[in-house]
Amino acid sequence: MVEKESSVSKDITGTLECQSFRWPVFPSRRHPDTSSRLSRYWIHVNCDHLNGNLFMNRMGVSMKIKFQPELRPTLIGSLPYRDHRKALTQVIHHTPEIPLWVQLPVYPKEQMIPQFLHLMPGLRTKDDRMFIALGDDAFDTELLSFYESYLTAMEADGDLARLGFALTPETAGGFFALIDYLAAPAVPPVAVKGQVTGPITFGTGVKDEKGRSIFYDEQARDAAIKLLALNARWQIRTLGAHVNPVIIFIDEPALAGFGSSELISISREEIMASLDEVIDAVHDEGGIAGIHICANTDWDLVLASGVDIVDFDAYLYFDKFILYPDQITAFINNGGILGWGIVPTGDPAQIERETPGTLADRWQNQARQIVDLGIDMDTLRSQSLITPSCGTGSMSIDHAEKVLKLTQRLSERLRS
Repeated sequence: MVEKESSVSKDITGTLECQSFRWPVFPSRRHPDTSSRLSRYWIHVNCDHLNGNLFMNRMGVSMKIKFQPELRPTLIGSLPYRDHRKALTQVIHHTPEIPLWVQLPVYPKEQMIPQFLHLMPGLRTKDDRMFIALGDDAFDTELLSFYESYLTAMEADGDLARLGFALTPETAGGFFALIDYLAAPAVPPVAVKGQVTGPITFGTGVKDEKGRSIFYDEQARDAAIKLLALNARWQIRTLGAHVNPVIIFIDEPALAGFGSSELISISREEIMASLDEVIDAVHDEGGIAGIHICANTDWDLVLASGVDIVDFDAYLYFDKFILYPDQITAFINNGGILGWGIVPTGDPAQIERETPGTLADRWQNQARQIVDLGIDMDTLRSQSLITPSCGTGSMSIDHAEKVLKLTQRLSERLRS
C-alpha cells in the first residue's frame, strides 16, 4: 500500500491518516476519473464520523436515555401473518407498553435481507436473484451518488426519506401500520421498538455478481453499514415523533458464526467497527441500541460493543452466556439491559410443553446465577426485558400466538 499524507486527488491506492485510524483510498474499478471523487467522499465521511462531527443530536452531544424496562415484554420482529393490521393487533394485545413494527416474511420483500436491500448502490436483479454488481460500469457512479446523498443527509435538515434512506410501505408495511396506531394509542407506550438487519448479517448475506459476500469488498461494506445506520436514524426520528424512547434492535444472527469457518476471515476489529457505526447512529439520535442474537456467539465481543441492550436466547444458551461473568457484571453495572429470550421459538414441542410457571422457574434459576456474580436482584429486575428467543415468522400461527401469550404472561408473573 502506498501512503498518502494529505492530498487525495491522485488516482492511487493507499491510506489516509485520520486521527489514529488509517482509511483506504479506493481506485475506481473502471473509471479512473471517478477515483479521486470517491476517495475524497469516503475519507470526508469517515474522518468526520471519527471526529464526532456527523449527525450530532439536537443537544449537540451523544445522549444516553435512562430506561428501566422492569421485566416488561417486547417481541422480536417477525410474525407469520399475511395482514399487517392483524399482526399489529397481536402486538398491541400482548406487548402494549413496548410495541414494535412487525416484519411479515411471507412477503419476500419483508425478509430481513431484502427489506433493506433496495437502499444499496449497484443493486441488480437477474433470474429472480438480487445482487450488487460491483463490476458493472455504472457501480462507481452509483456509489458516488450514494456518498453525495449521505453527505446531504449529514446536514442538520437532511431529509432521510427524500434521500432514499427510509423504509417504504412495499418493504415494511408493519412500520406504517404502527405509525398510524401511535397517533392515538389505546395504551400509552413507555417505549417503542424498531429494528435493522445487522451489518454483519447484511454484509455476509448480500452477494455480488460472482456470489461473494459484499462484506469482503471495502467499498460495498462501507455503503451497507452507512445505509443501515441512516435507516436506523430515520426510524428513530419517525417513531420518536410519537413515543420516546425509541429502541432499535440490531438483528445479528450471523454473529453465531463468529470464530467458525463461516466467518473465519472476518476479524473482531472489523465486526466491532461495523457494529459501532450503527450503534453510534442510534445514540446520536437519542435512541437506545439493542442487539439480538438467537444462538451462541462470542459474548465478550457483544457485551463490549457499546449496545444498551443485549438480547440473547436464554432458553437454549444461558449456560454459554454465563461463561462471561466479568463482562456480564461490567455490562449491568454500567446500566446495560439484558433481554431474556427465554420463551422458546425453535422447537414446537418446547412451545407446547412450557407454561408461564415453568418459564418463571427457569428465569428465577438463571437470575440467581447472575445475582451470584454480585449483581443486586432489584437492579437485575429493573434492567431486564422478557422476549421470545427469536422471531416467529417461520412457524405456524397457533405456535406463534402461544409464544406471544407466554411472553406476556411470563412478564406479568415475574412482575407480580
